[in-house]
Amino acid sequence: MEIRIGIQNVAREVVLESELSNAEVNEKLAAAMADGSVLSLTDPKGREVLVPAAGIAYIEVGPEEIRRVGFAH
Repeated sequence: MEIRIGIQNVAREVVLESELSNAEVNEKLAAAMADGSVLSLTDPKGREVLVPAAGIAYIEVGPEEIRRVGFAH
């Protein structure tokens, strides 16, 4: 799924793909916001994105993608 993170006082948003579920992203965000730490997300290629929780303006989480088998028409 696609995740977009808006950061305070930054014109561009951070966009990454993730294999996490919506619930897992929400848990990571809640934990980072609760203790004022860093939100850490990793994309399928292993790249890690670290965002200070205090600087997060918003997070937009796209719909979870359903894994399809076979050919799509």
